[in-house]
Amino acid sequence: MSKLLITGGAGFIGSNFIHYWLNNHPDDQIVNYDKLTYSGNLENLKDVESNKNYSFTRGDIADAKKISKALEGIDTVINFAAESHVDRSILDPAPFILTNVVGTQVLLDAARDAKVKRFHHISTDEVFGALQLDSKEKFTETTPYNPRSPYAASKAASDHLVRAYFHTYGLPVTISNCANNFGPYHYPEKLIPLAITNILEGKKVPVYGDGLYVREWLYVEDHCSGIEKVLEKGKVGETYLIGIDMDLPNIEIITKIIKLLGASDDLIEYVKDRPGHDRRYAIDAAKIKKELGWKPRYDFDEALALTVKWYQNHQDWWQKLKNKNYEDYYKKQYIIR
Repeated sequence: MSKLLITGGAGFIGSNFIHYWLNNHPDDQIVNYDKLTYSGNLENLKDVESNKNYSFTRGDIADAKKISKALEGIDTVINFAAESHVDRSILDPAPFILTNVVGTQVLLDAARDAKVKRFHHISTDEVFGALQLDSKEKFTETTPYNPRSPYAASKAASDHLVRAYFHTYGLPVTISNCANNFGPYHYPEKLIPLAITNILEGKKVPVYGDGLYVREWLYVEDHCSGIEKVLEKGKVGETYLIGIDMDLPNIEIITKIIKLLGASDDLIEYVKDRPGHDRRYAIDAAKIKKELGWKPRYDFDEALALTVKWYQNHQDWWQKLKNKNYEDYYKKQYIIR
């Protein structure tokens, strides 16, 4: 039996991971440590609240005293805690530096003092910068870092800190850099849930620029199984990229969602592009597949259909999130530019 501390466990990927881990490792104990910012939502975890192996502690990873207390008796730390929305980082970079850089450093110090057996850090493919739209190049574990947004820069800095604590202090770390995630409990500011929920409301779907920005999309459950493989079989000190080796332009994603919902292409609304928009991301996941035996369970179209159905069946969940604060941000981001 292991005891895991999940930072950022009330967020999208963190809450999905908690569900996944409790389902597949029912004897393990999980402590969910989350600051509960705008995107942290304990309703994501209502069905596990009564599980005797689950507990919640509200706190900031940059709070040294509180995180040290939370780490008592912990074997494994999985750091999901992060400010993660590129658009918001462009509007206000400061929270990204405080959480993603300073918070990670404080958490690493606390984990070192607690002598944890594993510190796993969740990162992103955005740290590698952008690929040419017409190239077949993909990111690998040896691709040089070249972050181009405040969010990506903050995550790149946190990755470097994690590696530094391995080399300098011998902290047993692993890192995974993932493709864009999607699935249940995804906060509706991101592309896929934004498109689904806007269409369900009969609203326009904003699409940046020419809509040809290319991303790789990973179903969140497949991401969770990839992290599981890294924790079980990954080599300490190593980095693993998690993706499905398929990238698509944003406009094609939106068109697929419109078709699934039986809506009209008239709902597509091209809006002014965001500053420094990276053209293409794509992951080569050969290392995790070959060395750890991981492979995704879902293909993209199957997972997208499941995601659309989830949002159709959970309208109470996302409608509450589209409140005045959300609407104020939405207008600032897509209309008043």
